[in-house]
Amino acid sequence: MLILALDSTAQVATAALCEDETVLAAKTVEAGRTQSEILLPMIEGLYAETGHSVRETGLFACSAGPGSFTGVRIGVATVKGLAFGGTPCAGVSTLEALACNLRNQNGILSPVMDARRGQVYNALFSAKDGRLTRLTPDRALSLEELCRELERFREAIYFCGDGYALARKAISLPSVQDTPADLVAQNAVSVAYLALMQFRAGKTVSDSSLRPFYLRLPQAERERRERLKLSEDRPEGK
Repeated sequence: MLILALDSTAQVATAALCEDETVLAAKTVEAGRTQSEILLPMIEGLYAETGHSVRETGLFACSAGPGSFTGVRIGVATVKGLAFGGTPCAGVSTLEALACNLRNQNGILSPVMDARRGQVYNALFSAKDGRLTRLTPDRALSLEELCRELERFREAIYFCGDGYALARKAISLPSVQDTPADLVAQNAVSVAYLALMQFRAGKTVSDSSLRPFYLRLPQAERERRERLKLSEDRPEGK
């Protein structure tokens, strides 16, 4: 089965075209805030490089969050548009896809994404012989909280994600290991792998049912609620 997978949740844009677990073509670009401009040309390039077409694709997949609100929306909207008409879709956890990059490193995997406001998006996984076991749900927490949680583990600990440098600076536990540089950032190949697992488990969704997963409200909505709260707390006539 031909799978197109995307991840645009952080500073990189990445896309992969796979035949089941075989990678046919993949591309990752440091995109900054330009995912909307480069994602479709990247996809077109993958199809052209492999001689396949959108019509042959049996599964469309994306990292559905958490991550940059704009980036998450771009990835989900792109997949919904490509899959329109009935092709199955899979939305996978960005954090699980990051951990999947490291599934062959035995130990505790701790993907971290910079969530701003003094927090990171994080989940913990145990990796053993290429298999992942989720230990926590996706959540937002401070690096201090994460450090306290990691102190109880005696296995090797690996960080990955765009919060890698932040975590390495803030958490200096002796069990923390260097992560190979090519496994730190998002990789659509891991998204495709997890999507295939969803498909085999009968857990894919339609394009209309695919939804982003934010963990937190967008900044504009948080600011609106804060203004409303200030207004409600202000004494009448002030």
